[in-house]
Amino acid sequence: MRILIALLWLLHWLPLPVLGRIGNAVGSLMYVAIPKRRKIALTNLRLCMPELSEAERVAIAKRHFRGYSRSILERSLLWWAPIPRLRKLIHIEPSVPQAEMESGPTILLCPHFVCLDVAGVGARVIPVSSIYSPQKNKAFDRLLRYGRERFGPVRLFTRDEGVKPILRALRDGLPYFMLPDMDFGEKDSAFVPFFGIPAATLTALPRLAAAARAKVIPVIATFLPNYQGYRVVFYPAWENYPGDDMIAATRRMNEFIEERVRENPAEYFWTHKRFKTRPNGEPSFYE
Repeated sequence: MRILIALLWLLHWLPLPVLGRIGNAVGSLMYVAIPKRRKIALTNLRLCMPELSEAERVAIAKRHFRGYSRSILERSLLWWAPIPRLRKLIHIEPSVPQAEMESGPTILLCPHFVCLDVAGVGARVIPVSSIYSPQKNKAFDRLLRYGRERFGPVRLFTRDEGVKPILRALRDGLPYFMLPDMDFGEKDSAFVPFFGIPAATLTALPRLAAAARAKVIPVIATFLPNYQGYRVVFYPAWENYPGDDMIAATRRMNEFIEERVRENPAEYFWTHKRFKTRPNGEPSFYE
């Protein structure tokens, strides 16, 4: 692992167009060399975008592997590149809503696009909080923590700690950076449509918003064309959210994510088994 970390450190010296092209090349190899993940991605695309031809879905999957590989290698920039260099690469639209984030409890909704770590950097104008998964390798764990903390104070929680420390952080004025759009099983989830397919979806976003009286501000990062950097978009805070119906509010979250995925289909995290958990009696999509 130390050798891998050293290689990543060396990569951060490269110009982004060179680093990005290396990432694309590695991603093309990954598409061929990791058939299990390729199958998952294509299964997800067939379920979510049946209106496309198989050739179109394969093309999206190939671009996804290239984008995912780029995001891994380009983390070297987030971890070690000088802050002024990063600021030139990250284009924020329309602007960071700092005043809103400081005016009361705020949840930053960040769906699983490959550049989500860039979105985290873009949001770091004030201290924030987020979920963190401790890594088994101590050197890599220290690196991930360093990468999250180099832009200012951040309060990190593990999923095992539950919701209480998150609520305390929100009430302390720390925006909570939330990524709720993966399949974590049936616990604390409901089967809510995602691209028309019942998907085990955490209802934590509306429940947290209701409990903390927090506003929800979505933020999504994507690649700019021609290796120019990254685009981070902060969307307006959702009005009248979550309301009284937590399932309807969760569906609203999924609908928003669907819209953003259709705008940048290759950059969503298709290699995750988004439909792994099935309602009772339904067969697996992935076997």
